[in-house]
Amino acid sequence: MEKSFEPAQIESTWYARWEASGVFKPAGDGDTADGDPYCILLPPPNVTGTLHMGHAFQQTVMDMLIRYQRMRGMNTLWQVGTDHAGIATQKIVENQLAAEGKTRHDLGREPFVERVWQWKEESGSTITNQMRRLGVAADWSRERFTMDEGLSAAVRKVFVQWYRDGLIYRGNRLVNWDPALGTAVSDLEVDNVERDGSMWSIRYMTTDGAESVVIATTRPETMLGDVAVAVHPEDERYAHLIGQKLHLPLTGREIPVIADDYVDREFGTGCVKITPAHDFNDYAIGQRHQLAPITIFTLDAKVNDRGPQKYRGLDRYDARKAILADLEAAGLLVETKPHKLKVPVSQRSGAVIEPMLTDQWFVDLTSDTLRDGRPGGRKVITEPALQAVRGGDIKFVPENWSTTYTQWLENIQDWCISRQLWWGHRIPAWYDEQGNIFVGEDEADARANAVQPPVGALRQDEDVLDTWFSSALWPFSTLGWPMEGPVKNERGEVVANWENDKIFLPSAVLVTGFDIIFFWVARMVMATKYFTGQVPFREVYINAIVRDAEGQKMSKSKGNTLDPLDLIDGIALEPLVAKSTKSLLLPQEREKVEKRVRKDYPAGITAIGTDALRFTFAALASYSRTINFDIKRAEGYKAFCNKLWNAARFVLMNVADEPLSPRERGWGEGPSNASAAGAAEPSFVASRHLLPEGEGKAPVTEAERWILTRLKQTLAEVEQHFASYRFDLLAQSLYEFVWNEYCDWFLELSKPALNGDDADAAASTRHTLLVVLETVLRALHPIIPFITEEISRELPLHSAPRAGADAGENLLIQRAYPRAADFAADEAATAEIEWFKAVLSGVRRIRAEMNIAPGKTIPLLLADGDASDRARAAKFAAQIAFLARVDTPQWIEPSSEEPAAAAAVVGSLRVLIPLAGLIDLTAEKARLAKEIARIEGEIKKCEGKLGNANFVANAPAEVVAQERQRIVDWNTTLTALREQQAKLG
Repeated sequence: MEKSFEPAQIESTWYARWEASGVFKPAGDGDTADGDPYCILLPPPNVTGTLHMGHAFQQTVMDMLIRYQRMRGMNTLWQVGTDHAGIATQKIVENQLAAEGKTRHDLGREPFVERVWQWKEESGSTITNQMRRLGVAADWSRERFTMDEGLSAAVRKVFVQWYRDGLIYRGNRLVNWDPALGTAVSDLEVDNVERDGSMWSIRYMTTDGAESVVIATTRPETMLGDVAVAVHPEDERYAHLIGQKLHLPLTGREIPVIADDYVDREFGTGCVKITPAHDFNDYAIGQRHQLAPITIFTLDAKVNDRGPQKYRGLDRYDARKAILADLEAAGLLVETKPHKLKVPVSQRSGAVIEPMLTDQWFVDLTSDTLRDGRPGGRKVITEPALQAVRGGDIKFVPENWSTTYTQWLENIQDWCISRQLWWGHRIPAWYDEQGNIFVGEDEADARANAVQPPVGALRQDEDVLDTWFSSALWPFSTLGWPMEGPVKNERGEVVANWENDKIFLPSAVLVTGFDIIFFWVARMVMATKYFTGQVPFREVYINAIVRDAEGQKMSKSKGNTLDPLDLIDGIALEPLVAKSTKSLLLPQEREKVEKRVRKDYPAGITAIGTDALRFTFAALASYSRTINFDIKRAEGYKAFCNKLWNAARFVLMNVADEPLSPRERGWGEGPSNASAAGAAEPSFVASRHLLPEGEGKAPVTEAERWILTRLKQTLAEVEQHFASYRFDLLAQSLYEFVWNEYCDWFLELSKPALNGDDADAAASTRHTLLVVLETVLRALHPIIPFITEEISRELPLHSAPRAGADAGENLLIQRAYPRAADFAADEAATAEIEWFKAVLSGVRRIRAEMNIAPGKTIPLLLADGDASDRARAAKFAAQIAFLARVDTPQWIEPSSEEPAAAAAVVGSLRVLIPLAGLIDLTAEKARLAKEIARIEGEIKKCEGKLGNANFVANAPAEVVAQERQRIVDWNTTLTALREQQAKLG
């Protein structure tokens, strides 16, 4: 092995080998599959995208699960692909055309779409190449694209079927309208941005001029479309005005005063202007009161011909200025005051969204019964999706997100599925010359299924489908539905076959963010239940959102975003500054961000490698809603990787001259230990350390039996944490075992045996060093795949491939994941070694706190204790002397005079280092006082827990018992320390 761990050298070679070896593909098809199917669906990133921290975090979680389940013998499929990202992709190509002085209309629809496909082929693989840098164990041979022919066929099939079932309709409804892009957009594509604005109070007079009401608005230009003023029905101030008419200023129109419970009579004046054509809440009120909406803006947000002549053609904000001036001149502008408000802004264009009544296509999700008596969308789409979660077929992790899911579905609106774009799945609907609609998978199918013959020629609908429509079909369309036989990509390669691949439905778990529970998760459940009768996945793990170290949302405008590849590869300061500020247009923003970057990263970012980044994500992956990413923590996990590397080098150096039998190397003769077909096989390297029925001799030393016991306990914890998706606890368990117990303790405890005269102990210890290291590499592989694979290649001892796996390269992912059941526990040996560790720790702590040179051999005295302490001291005398750098421990008999000494307490045993010539008496008194204060604090913590009735009543009995035992142990230690303190005077 190389002396130092260099991530870049390792990562650049291993991924190519993994992908070329085919180990990411499902193990088999149908009845020949290896183990039960286990599938994860990648939330398809936009084809326009690049890898960000959220992607990296989420994909690390998915990769851990896939590698773990693969090693457990499951037939795994990680289905990957990209989304065509209608708006984002079209905008990129339109910007390219703009640079050439052209628009898409100059090209025409078909040439423009061809231009987009050309861009996709040239630039659309950026994010998938970046995913490979993360080490994802995805089956790239099955990569899909939401606009590929197979998925497009699925989209057409679903649209046509839902239409013919009466569940898709065309109607004039209020939608989020982007006036810059000229299309409807989904809620997810709208950011509610806080801005400084104004609140204007305007007086509306009654038609008889005797009275007036005052309304407050942040959008006075929309008053041109007012159809009523609403008050609360129980508001006595306005009860007499309900039903009367008001003059709508500047328009010459009259509007009624209506009563509606929606109005908050405590807010403002208690009067609300109602503009159904340009406000979602007002639209609902208008429907309740059968008020005809008045659209007063064109699709590019200018005042249309429904507005007064004076304002026609004005942009909405220019119209605002003119209207306010005219209101003030008329004496109707009562008040203007500053007001902070949330403004809906399009993510894609930056334009302020305008609620707009337009003709769109919708999926019915709210009807119980259709006009012809067939069941409506609520009955056949929405309610089955609700029942899937309520009935337990789908479980959310954490469970509280199921409430978010069900509340949204209980209050759902019909789904607007059309977009006014050219790039996307064109709606398979045609119109004849009289405007009649004909729907089919193509024009011939539309004609063949027409209720009445079309009049004249047919023209296809110009709109495309919402990107989320095709994404909703992802769980089953990617598996080949509805095609019969193999589905091939543009290169003629088979990417799916429904007959074989439907075994992966439902998938095991969906890993996704809470922000798309509505837009994607719920819609996948709806579509998959309707068209396959199954749920799309059994569990939904909602991952946290990644924020910066201070808990702030990562934003380019704040300069606190991090590129995962910059963490992996490192980046110098000046390129980092340039990268962080290139998209900022305002000089003051650029200066602010540059200052922050230079402060936070004065030397740029040092490369930490993929494994350290992945371990950081795993360690952060709790049930929290957000996680704070601190680069210092990532640097700490790079140190963990270095520690593992150095431990492996130590082990290899100490076993280099010891030839191992073929059986020990994992490839020997003899029957397999595998149980049922497809079950994970116990590793050959563990054969000497299995339960009593296992082969070979038991480990010779207690240190070996201790580390194997702790390994068993750690693997049991790992199994539990994988099952509960507590990746933070999983990472913590493995970290503590590897760093604290294997590297810090067992490597040290192995030295007396390796350097001693007992040949059996030395040979056994060498073997156990390798056994535990190889097992740890397999246990860590799902989290840190690159370094574990590299170290594994160097070991002279390998486990066999799991049952059914190709023995080709014997990669780690082909081996069995270690099981707690593979190892025996030895509690007696564990108790012995824990005592030994406590003694060594006490001596080392005194050395460190008293600044005694590490290499200086010092006397060691033992006092008090019981018979077991004396037996242990005799048994471990040589090891204590060797590892603690002390003379052979001597006992102080009760009748003997005790010298002044520094003390550590192990149960009732006192471990003493005489002060004479070594330790400052004053310093030792101070040390004892500090230790006594610490233990008193621990006792108070325990007492606080036990004094809490809720804790005692609700905590598991073993936890309560553990706390009570801790108080007993702490008090024993405290008594001994106080006695020692008294002896020092």
